[in-house]
Amino acid sequence: MFKGRHFDRSVILLCVRWYLAYNLSLRDLEEMMNERGISVDHTTIHRWTVHYAPLLLEQFNRRKRPVTSRWHVDETYIKVRGRWMYLYRAIDSNGDTVEFWFSERRNLTAAKHFLTRAIKRHGRPERIVIDGSQTNKEAILSCDTADRLQDRSRRKLKPIRIRQSRYLNNRIEQDHRAIKRRVRPMLGFKSVASARVILSGVEMVHMMRKGQAKYACDPQPSLAEQFDLLAA
Repeated sequence: MFKGRHFDRSVILLCVRWYLAYNLSLRDLEEMMNERGISVDHTTIHRWTVHYAPLLLEQFNRRKRPVTSRWHVDETYIKVRGRWMYLYRAIDSNGDTVEFWFSERRNLTAAKHFLTRAIKRHGRPERIVIDGSQTNKEAILSCDTADRLQDRSRRKLKPIRIRQSRYLNNRIEQDHRAIKRRVRPMLGFKSVASARVILSGVEMVHMMRKGQAKYACDPQPSLAEQFDLLAA
């Protein structure tokens, strides 16, 4: 993963972890590294983050423990090049992250893409709680119907129960805050591609803090230890 890199593996992981986990700008990190005698440009740290965040997330997903069958689904706003775009998210009844997906648009196609991806990766939920969004309701009904038609088992699948309640969905609204708190100091993303990659890294750190991955050597490793284990 680090072959041919000019900087040591520990320096790269430290910069990537600090950028994804804490309210620091790239220039903050550049200055902090310089104070430690390490001369690294902020654009290099950005390239490291864009390159390594997907690789670390791939390793994390292999260790991710199962989620429950009761989900809360919602989307939140993210600014890219001065335009508001949308981060679709789902958590389970324990507050663990089920799935996320960044979209340039907020419509039926985007909602269906997100739900199809979540169901394919985590299986069918028994119940999904949403706010008053009619688009999300239609997406769930469409994905549920398609999933049952494609199912080749002989067991009869029960329809996914939909619960529409603004107040019951406060749980995921609160969970959005952890992501928005980290994204806010970034002052908006410059491109959709970098936004998608960096948001995936921020979501990964959020899942790490929730303890959503299994590690044989230590059931509760620190954030730094989890990065080292994933990069091993």
